Amino acid sequence: MMRSLYSGVSGLKNHQTRMDVIGNNVSNVNTHGFKYERVIFMDMVSQEISGAAEPKDNIGGINPMQVGLGMMMASIDKIMTQGSLQTTGKNTDVAVSGDGFFIIQDGSKQFYTRAGQFNIDKDGFYVHPGTGLRVQGWNSREDDSGKQTINSSAALEDIRIPIYSKKPAKATSEVVFESNLNQAVLAVPPDATEEQIQNYIKGEGENKRGHFTSINVFDDQGKEREMRLELWKIDDNRWRARLNIDDSSSLSVNVMGPGGQDTALGGQNSFELGFTSDGRVQYVSDGVDTLNTGKLDVNVSFRIPGNPAVQTMRLNMGESGTMKGITQYASSFTTRAKEQNGYPMGYMESFSIDNTGNIVGTYSNGKKDPIARIAMAVFNNPGGLTKEGETKYSISMNSGNPIVGDAGIGGRGKINAGLLEMSNVDLSDQFTDMIVTQRGFQANSRTITTSDQMLQEVLGLKR
Repeated sequence: MMRSLYSGVSGLKNHQTRMDVIGNNVSNVNTHGFKYERVIFMDMVSQEISGAAEPKDNIGGINPMQVGLGMMMASIDKIMTQGSLQTTGKNTDVAVSGDGFFIIQDGSKQFYTRAGQFNIDKDGFYVHPGTGLRVQGWNSREDDSGKQTINSSAALEDIRIPIYSKKPAKATSEVVFESNLNQAVLAVPPDATEEQIQNYIKGEGENKRGHFTSINVFDDQGKEREMRLELWKIDDNRWRARLNIDDSSSLSVNVMGPGGQDTALGGQNSFELGFTSDGRVQYVSDGVDTLNTGKLDVNVSFRIPGNPAVQTMRLNMGESGTMKGITQYASSFTTRAKEQNGYPMGYMESFSIDNTGNIVGTYSNGKKDPIARIAMAVFNNPGGLTKEGETKYSISMNSGNPIVGDAGIGGRGKINAGLLEMSNVDLSDQFTDMIVTQRGFQANSRTITTSDQMLQEVLGLKR
């Protein structure tokens, strides 16, 4: 029997497989996150007719004579190159720019995908479309200070985006002050009446010897209350400050100096600020304790109507000997309360995803907090992953284990929200391969028919 018959058959079979792969590539030209494949051929075993002979003194060497027995597939490779990014405008859509895969989970089994057209289900879980598998990452947790933090070293979990959920009110615990007190103004006389002090604070030109600033702070129930701080000069480099909070009672301030202790609730609501000759804040004092090193905090205690609990907050006046906080220069009054950290109750109205995979919620009270972080995985050999259908992959014996972490570091690509990665199939390449494959198949079929004609001639020798 002629060997060329079987060589032709092997060519037909393997070119048919190559055409199957090309057909699958073309059919997925618009499948998001799809990676095309290619078929690599290699020759099959060769039959040796005669072996090689080494050269002699009087004769040259002879090469081996071998007849090939056809061809076979070496591999079907996944080509994991980057696909183009398509804008969708949908904030739950994400695309990877660079290496890496999103992680989705079915029970205890994890899958990996580049298709990021994710949705939110009715329970708020971030899910893979069509399959409902939940996207993996890390949800935020509230730490001891009440701040939302994400620990990407923890075990993976189902990402949940609680849209329209409530964020409880937070009482103000710190107010930060900044800018300048005018060193050039005259000091208020020590025997000035309350009416005169108010006139000095509100005055203009030479009559202005003080300043006031106000900011809205929040109590435990999230109610907004005005906090007013009045400041007036009492001597060179010394200023008196007096605090008032709307509807509060038992208001007191105290300074925790070295070895000092809190004053009793119901104490005075004023304190003193001291400055160096070059205008830097130097100390704060409540008349009992003085703090003149490090961060200059004034502790405030008060009660609000209907709530017997004592509420406390800190007034951050700056850092001793530095330009941070309040200063005293011969310039206009600009002292103001820069910021406070309280807020009322709010609802999560929207969210956004940044390029590190952080999902940040925006609340009706103006706050923004991290909700979760999308995990990403990279592999030493991504081409070794097993295709599971539905644009999912699973690990194999040759892919290596997933290296899971944050996007943008450790070789993992960045995440782009509102975009999707398109298929990396190039139709011009596929159609060219289709032509070459068709010709290869056709040529192998000619090998079979020609071999058949030769066998027919052999059978006709007996006639």
